Amino acid sequence: MTISIDGQRLWSSLMAMAEIGPTANGGSCRLALSEEDAAGRRLLIEWCEAIGCTLRVDRVGNLFIRRPGKRDDLDPVATGSHLDTQPKGGRFDGILGVLAGLEVFRTLHDQGIVTERPLELVVWTNEEGSRFAPAMVASGAFAGEFSEEYTLARTDRDGVTLGQALAACGFAGEMPVGEPRLASFFELHIEQGPVLEEENEAIGVVTGVQGMRWFDVTLRGQPAHAGPTPMTYRRDALAAAARLIDRLQAHALADTSGGTKVTVGCLEIDSPSRNVIPGEVRLTMDLRHVVEAELDALEARFDRELAALTEAFGVETASERIWASPVVNFDAGCIDAVERAARAQGVAYRRMMSGAGHDAVYVSRVAPTSMIFIPCRDGISHNEAEYATPEHCALGTQVLFEAMLERANTLEASQ
Repeated sequence: MTISIDGQRLWSSLMAMAEIGPTANGGSCRLALSEEDAAGRRLLIEWCEAIGCTLRVDRVGNLFIRRPGKRDDLDPVATGSHLDTQPKGGRFDGILGVLAGLEVFRTLHDQGIVTERPLELVVWTNEEGSRFAPAMVASGAFAGEFSEEYTLARTDRDGVTLGQALAACGFAGEMPVGEPRLASFFELHIEQGPVLEEENEAIGVVTGVQGMRWFDVTLRGQPAHAGPTPMTYRRDALAAAARLIDRLQAHALADTSGGTKVTVGCLEIDSPSRNVIPGEVRLTMDLRHVVEAELDALEARFDRELAALTEAFGVETASERIWASPVVNFDAGCIDAVERAARAQGVAYRRMMSGAGHDAVYVSRVAPTSMIFIPCRDGISHNEAEYATPEHCALGTQVLFEAMLERANTLEASQ
């Protein structure tokens, strides 16, 4: 007998969560460990406790909500994502993955089904990184990438530490970071890109996450008057930045595979004035690729283009790599479980790499992991206009349900 999740109940939960921290244009603002984020967490806990689940909170504020299994001595099969948002974020990024897990639990509760392994619904703290940097810091701490002390010491723009924010909103837990050990982890998410929608496919079976490297770049030239200074005498830092951006954009566009991605998200001119040649420019560089060796080559290309600016524009250059996330390949068994669940729905699907970072990146270092994508309208995310249809949300949750059920009734040791 096929057991179906309740798509209408899932949608109602999504819309109820969206009422916490609503923005003017239909999005959400629940910055990590703000009162709005805490209110969203409390609502989720209330829903979960109503169906007999129990809560544990670790020392960096990650929530672990357990549904017992027949064999509670076994490691749980887990799902989850995050409830924090960007300042003007959407109603689905992260939130869908959490509330889909809730819907899986509710469906099992309705049917009186107890899985062999226990199940765990996880809410990871500060996935977005919009209040505390870096992003995904708490799932990173769970996986051993960051220490507990480092994580709790992260500060927001007002100087409030993550640890202080945890205490203030009531989510400073006692469970050691890194517990519990997970048998498997699945994360349902909107794609945050246009591929599934453009290709008219309903499910993405996510095989891994592309590698990412972030750089802070400073170009120093000479500020001078725009009128009397001949073009050949100028040391224009902004013109140098434009050359760097243009050359790297052209390189990325020439990659017909589409695997190379280059983004300058921040660009600042020191003391800007319309009739002053910019003397100093600071910018960020985000390099991504699906193949680690190609990402190495892309970084080498960036270094060469940066070095060439000194001769071409007479500017000094400085670059610091502030973050690197290697290419992640998810667990073959979890990928296959998702693919079987997608195939059972009789819909068009594809295997694909994720272009964005997710908590699953870090979790995959300590537990077999995979992800499920559904389309989002126009590929838009981190935006108030972010939207996924009720039908796609329900479909993704059904795939999650069946993949989790398969793994939760498998008693062989995982890792």
